[in-house]
Amino acid sequence: MKNTTKTILLAGVGGQGILRASDILSMALMASGFDVKKSEVHGMAQRGGCVTSHVRYGEKVYSPIAKKGSVDILLSFEKLETLRYLNYMKPGARIILNEEELFPPSVNLGEADYPKDVVETTKKYFKNILSINATALAFQAGNIRTANTVMIGVVSRYMDVTLKTWGEILNDAFPKKLIAVNMTAFELGRSA
Repeated sequence: MKNTTKTILLAGVGGQGILRASDILSMALMASGFDVKKSEVHGMAQRGGCVTSHVRYGEKVYSPIAKKGSVDILLSFEKLETLRYLNYMKPGARIILNEEELFPPSVNLGEADYPKDVVETTKKYFKNILSINATALAFQAGNIRTANTVMIGVVSRYMDVTLKTWGEILNDAFPKKLIAVNMTAFELGRSA
């Protein structure tokens, strides 16, 4: 086990399964022997507002919330939300972003334009970027609502958790009728 605390910041929009994903990440990390702290913000989640969750893990974690400039991995479920949290990333951080675009109210009302250059702007500051279409992979898995599990699959490649543990946690996290589709979504994300 490493002595340093690592942080994964999950960010997106209400309804994308961010809080469920952070629960699953936390369970997998605890099952792997890490001390884990998690916090979440979901004030306007039911209206499509911003949702974030900090998952911090290590030998001993003292705070559930990461300071700006200290996050190791940004797991962004919506493209625009990536830009909102770049200041939380430490130099050399890894960014995993879903290409899905969910327009905020200002864009829907015609008061603002949705940025066309999110990935390019992000690349100006960070080189370690993986852009995937989690929604398309979830559709391929058999259920579009498994995009959050696709994202878990992607980030699992960068975590100190065995495939056996992931299998056990995912098997326990879903009702029996949803296990197979979520396992497929996880594998598609892991190989994305």
